[in-house]
Amino acid sequence: MPLLWALRENLRMTGTKFGCGMGLCGACTVHVDGVATRSCTLPLQGVAGRSVTTIEGLDPEHPLFAAWVEHKVPQCGYCQSGQVMAAAALLAENPSPDRQQVRNALSGNLCRCGTYNRIQNAVLGAAEVGHWEPGAEEEQA
Repeated sequence: MPLLWALRENLRMTGTKFGCGMGLCGACTVHVDGVATRSCTLPLQGVAGRSVTTIEGLDPEHPLFAAWVEHKVPQCGYCQSGQVMAAAALLAENPSPDRQQVRNALSGNLCRCGTYNRIQNAVLGAAEVGHWEPGAEEEQA
């Protein structure tokens, strides 16, 4: 059983979407040990003993969420969880990417509505907020 179906059917975590079932569209992107990974082609056994984060597990204070709204990314919304997860993995690895690095990191995530420029602008906007880590807001208060 692919990880995607265990998440959606067994755990009822439906934020991760089924797109193509072949790992080509990115709608099913989750983090496995912090790395953006296609869950539709990853066997459940492949995550035994590993950390899996879905869109539901991404901190709601992550700057990507505010940037998504600010840059008017939402259209149909189907690709968004995969796009956000790919972008979050990029920003965790490279907190100050340039536009080409954003394009490269998100190149495997398809958007049928064609909001690629808005998505890229949102990722760059989130990066401008600065390096973000869970709990960092509380430490600064």
